[in-house]
Amino acid sequence: MSHRELYCDVCEDVAPFEAPPCVDGHDTDCPELICTGCGAAVVIATVVFPVTRLAERRRHQPAHRRAA
Repeated sequence: MSHRELYCDVCEDVAPFEAPPCVDGHDTDCPELICTGCGAAVVIATVVFPVTRLAERRRHQPAHRRAA
């Protein structure tokens, strides 16, 4: 089991969290964690942004034209 210290809203303090046995095959990288003090569960989610699309969009913007 993986152990991490995070803030627990129920305990209102920093508490050790551990990943339960994961049936999805995540092993120690399971996004579900349980507070060892009170049993509250949290899910850690990773958000990925497509940075390459933003860079392409900025590269192809039309140039601003000035009045002559």
